[in-house]
Amino acid sequence: MTAVGEVLPPQDVPLTRTMIVATAIASRDYQDVHHDPDLAAARGSRDIFMNILTSNALAERYVRDWAGPAARVRRIRIRLGVPNHPGDTMTLTGEVASVDGPQVEVAVRGENSLGTHLSGSVTVEVPEEQA
Repeated sequence: MTAVGEVLPPQDVPLTRTMIVATAIASRDYQDVHHDPDLAAARGSRDIFMNILTSNALAERYVRDWAGPAARVRRIRIRLGVPNHPGDTMTLTGEVASVDGPQVEVAVRGENSLGTHLSGSVTVEVPEEQA
């Protein structure tokens, strides 16, 4: 039985250069700041950085992995903060914020060495026997 306040186990996500570039390309985000270190630096960044689509996907996967294979994602609301650069690690954490029948809202955070990369919530629908 899922209850408000239940804490999800933390998950570390190593931020490799390959991951950042590959996920940007996979999501058809060809902005130079996601794959070209020199152009990213020319635009004021210390290095390339992860795109928002990847951040959303990581938050979704984190909650879905916890909720189980029968869970269906209903809503993702994410705010971005500091960038995810290669060579760092983002630690995802979560806590059940509300339960309304099969609807479970999980507050999520992603922290790296610079601070909060993402914060927000992921709402999933879980089978009644699991809720």
